[in-house]
Amino acid sequence: MVAISVLDLSPIVEGGSAAQALQNSLDLARHAERLGYRRYWVAEHHNMPGIASAATAVVIGHIAGGTNSIRVGAGGIMLPNHAPLVVAEQFGTLAALYPGRIDLGLGRAPGTDPATTAALRRTREGSQDDFPRDVVELQAYLGPAQPGRVQAVPGVGSNVPLWILGSSLFGAQLAAILGLPFAFASHFAPQMLMPALEMYRDNFKPSAQCEAPYVMLGFNVCAADSEAEARYLRTSMQQAFLNLRLGRPTPLPPPVENLRDTLEPGARQLLDQQSSRGAVGTIATVREAFDAFVAETGADEVMITAGIYDHAARLRSYELAASLVDSAAAA
Repeated sequence: MVAISVLDLSPIVEGGSAAQALQNSLDLARHAERLGYRRYWVAEHHNMPGIASAATAVVIGHIAGGTNSIRVGAGGIMLPNHAPLVVAEQFGTLAALYPGRIDLGLGRAPGTDPATTAALRRTREGSQDDFPRDVVELQAYLGPAQPGRVQAVPGVGSNVPLWILGSSLFGAQLAAILGLPFAFASHFAPQMLMPALEMYRDNFKPSAQCEAPYVMLGFNVCAADSEAEARYLRTSMQQAFLNLRLGRPTPLPPPVENLRDTLEPGARQLLDQQSSRGAVGTIATVREAFDAFVAETGADEVMITAGIYDHAARLRSYELAASLVDSAAAA
């Protein structure tokens, strides 16, 4: 049966605050737990006025501490920004506080612009080229203690489950080599999805963590009680996406009527590409697109993301989408 999970960026809405965004994230996590979602992940981004999850490990503690059973994790930690030992200590601490509930997804990109990357890590030691080595180092810190090696305390022996995140073939290849589950960002980078899945599955080597390939895929969902309402709500995320592509990230704007009519053809094409792995509309419309996506990709799990300005409407979208797990089971 295909599981469904939540990816949250803790969106700061226009006119809102980071404090309210983080409280909304906890409210959504409790909602998702009641509805039967498997995991709740937050993502690391920096210098983004519309995202409140920059201190990702802290936010995970906030979410895990306010829920009871749902798995909580990073989707992901951008490893070039951090020393592996520090990440091992942070997530070892989380695993000690919330045993059996913490996931650690690892990304290769810095998750921000070059100036902010320099501000995050003031030496030139860390880079994307070090990512495979850093993943293995982090894995060792979370594994059994070894004489003569620096230990992550807490962390050593915790075996916090690692995931490789990706939007290209690189992540797929590394996840396959290391025998780790693979989460592909198809919700914003759909072009390489199918080649990445083929590479991962064809080259997968079983490991102590994962005996067989396991794929989780991002999927945009904006569900509402009418098609018109869903399309209207979706314009918030569309505006934010275009602003980001233009290099001017903003808080999540309120929805607007007839957005496409105001856009140049190039902007419309960008939106069409970005939304090709997602669904907007009533739950019947969303279910049809979701089932087709699962059938095409063979996903083991789908991580739903929804950039909706109004918090109540966002809760309603995830409430409607909760029925997708039954749909996938019946397919």
